[in-house]
Amino acid sequence: MKQDDRAPFFQALQRARLSAYAPGEFVEQEGFMRAGEILALAKRSGIAPGVSVLDLCCGVAGPGRLFSRELGCTYLGVDYSSSAVAIARERARDLPCRFEVSRIPPIPPGPFDVVIMFETMLAFPDKETLLQEVSQALTAGGRFTFTMEEGLPLTDAERERMADADTVWLTPLQDMLTCLETVGLVVRRQDDVSHSHRAAADSLINAFAADAAEIAEQVGRPAFEELIAAHRLWSDWLCEGRVRKVAILAEKVEAARTASG
Repeated sequence: MKQDDRAPFFQALQRARLSAYAPGEFVEQEGFMRAGEILALAKRSGIAPGVSVLDLCCGVAGPGRLFSRELGCTYLGVDYSSSAVAIARERARDLPCRFEVSRIPPIPPGPFDVVIMFETMLAFPDKETLLQEVSQALTAGGRFTFTMEEGLPLTDAERERMADADTVWLTPLQDMLTCLETVGLVVRRQDDVSHSHRAAADSLINAFAADAAEIAEQVGRPAFEELIAAHRLWSDWLCEGRVRKVAILAEKVEAARTASG
């Protein structure tokens, strides 16, 4: 099991992450999304007072806390990192948010009106099992909103260059669309967000470099170098089209097909 070390990284990167985004666009998110993008996706998903939301791989729950505060909902965030969940709980304060520490899958049974999964789909090699459980956890007409890194699987040479390559499982878009249909989820909208996410990656690279001494002192020079190298690799891949970032909104419209049917 990998060391649960989210807390020191959260603290070490906080100042640089804040400086990397335009005013109001940083809400303690840990990926490349902006606050405006997070809220837009939440609104399209129908998040509003009384709507039950499950946030998978929520991390410190920056996005979840944002739309819980701005839009209102019944919120459950789940993450495997106990240190991330501890931060999320502390930051949520009086917001109507609940959190659980759990490996995913399994997924809490629900039912939920909306399931959110931002910036973490690539960590799951078996996406069909994950999507099957998401579909089962949704109400009829429920929505699943997520971002994905679209592309062919990494080559052995690419895995050698990518830190934590065991959590990087790219998927061609058509494979994802087919899998969603198989489990009874119909895509209502998909948007290519590669350009904005590459811009965020480049801005974060510059901010981390400017704060290099402080970050390296807190997390160690090797970890800092891996962080910079990974962000540069994502930026290069998004620029070259090796990877595309796609935001998808899908709706549960029918029962998932069984293996026999």
